[in-house]
Amino acid sequence: MSLPTWLSLKIKSPHEYSYKPSSRLIPSSIPSKLNLPCTNHSEYQNILCPPPDQNVAAIVFGDGSNSRLYPLTKRRSEAALPIAGNYRLIDAVISNCINSNIKKIYALTQFNSASLNSHLSRAYSCAHIGNEALVDVIAAYQSPEGKGWFQGTADAIRRCLWVLEEYPIVDFLVLPGYHLYKMDFQELLKVHCNNKADITVAVLSRRTDKDKELGTFQVNSENQVISFKDNPEIRVVQNSHISQDKYAGMDIYVVNKDAMIKLLTEYHPMANDFRREVVPGAISLGMNVYAHKFSGYWEDMRSIEAYYQANMESIKNTKKAYSLYDKDSPLYTLPRHLPPTQITDAAITDSVIGDGCFLNKCKIRGTVVGMRTRVGDGAIIEDSVIMGSDTYQSGRAEEDIHIPIGIGEGSQIKKAIIDKNVRIGKNVKILNKENVQECNNEANGYIITKGIVVIMKGAIIPDGSIL
Repeated sequence: MSLPTWLSLKIKSPHEYSYKPSSRLIPSSIPSKLNLPCTNHSEYQNILCPPPDQNVAAIVFGDGSNSRLYPLTKRRSEAALPIAGNYRLIDAVISNCINSNIKKIYALTQFNSASLNSHLSRAYSCAHIGNEALVDVIAAYQSPEGKGWFQGTADAIRRCLWVLEEYPIVDFLVLPGYHLYKMDFQELLKVHCNNKADITVAVLSRRTDKDKELGTFQVNSENQVISFKDNPEIRVVQNSHISQDKYAGMDIYVVNKDAMIKLLTEYHPMANDFRREVVPGAISLGMNVYAHKFSGYWEDMRSIEAYYQANMESIKNTKKAYSLYDKDSPLYTLPRHLPPTQITDAAITDSVIGDGCFLNKCKIRGTVVGMRTRVGDGAIIEDSVIMGSDTYQSGRAEEDIHIPIGIGEGSQIKKAIIDKNVRIGKNVKILNKENVQECNNEANGYIITKGIVVIMKGAIIPDGSIL
């Protein structure tokens, strides 16, 4: 979905960090509710805090540490990964902010950030409120005070405080840019405000083994956090004879601005990681740290298997999956103005098809097909993620490459992820019939992980190949 009417973005590059604000791109549009002046606050009359959307800025990180999404992240950050045919992962997080009426977003980017910065600048350059940009992209930079790159989430926030403080806010909303979920941040902010918390952490109300990767919070009957256990090491263990329970963290935090400054500059001036060092430190200091329980769909996208499964679930359109069709919580992205997909005598079932594709006499089942995908006659694709192409290829094939971008005639693909701009020849079989679970054949353009075949970006798979 194209943007509403109030967004505008400016990118701060390393060269702009002479302590002068960068130039702002001319904006255009966002949801109508954000255009309206806040003249009627009767709904907040019984709340001691001002309306949360007026005093919070979101900080979104473009990449995490210890990602297991390689080779999908060989040339892009996690947040830039394509999802569900037409989108990028970062779109889900930015859309959550827009739909929650968050009017200021800072995107902090560093690792393989070219693709992500380009997407953010093009997708949200028309979004603004008055003269203020909705999204500021702050690229990793070096300065006289800091010669190295960002050493972690806490270090990045600390080194960008001088920029973050430009906007008059009371709280920061800290978010990973590579998780897939829908959350009304207003509910989180109201919990934070009503508890007069220094930090409020979002936690999962359900429990699974994989959720423990982001740490476990112990909370008492009033949802106050009394301890935090990181995995695999225990970082903080407070007392407690108080009734308590454990909940998995989501790496989502609301942090009071004054508390943030004190934690990063006074109490933990050398801390690099926000979750592993700053949050446990706040608990140890006796700060007011509370938990907000979240029961909706959430996927942290920290593995190839998780990424594949999230795409497969997006096809189902059930309450257990991430919905692409929620009119009350739309998903925004870059409007590409592509032509409709052209389907010629193809059989397509239980699939999501992106814009601008050419599907010719093929069979597609249970598959996400990305933009500008070309599928030849007689091809069969099942249970796969096809990312598509960045551009249309001129002619049927380039003179120097006899295999055009796309999937050739008679090829068969099952349970695979095909990255962008891949050239798959005729009568290729990507079926993993021997059910290999792990294989690294990067030299030939593919790997296998958890039984999923991943064809690398730009790879060429010759005619008749069997994988």
